Amino acid sequence: MDAMTTDEGELVPPDLTPAAGRILDAAAELFYLHGIHAVGVDTIADASGVTKRTLYDRFGSKDVLVATYLRARHAAWWARLDERLAEAPEPRALAVFDAYAQDAPSVERGCAFLNAAGELPAGHPAHAVIRAHKHAVRVRLEELVRADRPDLDAAATAEHLFLLLEGGVAQRGIDGDARLMRSARELAARLLG
Repeated sequence: MDAMTTDEGELVPPDLTPAAGRILDAAAELFYLHGIHAVGVDTIADASGVTKRTLYDRFGSKDVLVATYLRARHAAWWARLDERLAEAPEPRALAVFDAYAQDAPSVERGCAFLNAAGELPAGHPAHAVIRAHKHAVRVRLEELVRADRPDLDAAATAEHLFLLLEGGVAQRGIDGDARLMRSARELAARLLG
């Protein structure tokens, strides 16, 4: 498998019991707001109203919980993206910028996937989920460019759009301000003609 190939199975969240769902909901909020390393399993268990033992019974480890958090975040965001794309005018690739800027439950801290990548060691199981998510976004951009702007080099244009998107969302997480995200979208609109 080369660096650009991913297993789409990395992005499928597991079916969860009600207790596991509560754990995941609590962990998702805490991980995004405070960072993965700053949140311990005791805090997650308390916030979800379960014992630490239940948390480990459902997920096995904090590492698995982190990967599951990112899978669930991808699935929810991707569903909203699909809804947005179904209603978006051409060029629909701009709707991906809108999704990054507006559709996440909370975007003040930037991209949850970039934040996790910055916190976690290279061998962490969540890195496969992060790579799969980012690859899926780039592929979707290429599909949208190919469909809406067949006169453009879809692969090269999608790569440029992806870099603008990632830079804009990363800077939003740093500045807490959407100005550069808006600038990235404006540049993307120019690229798409």
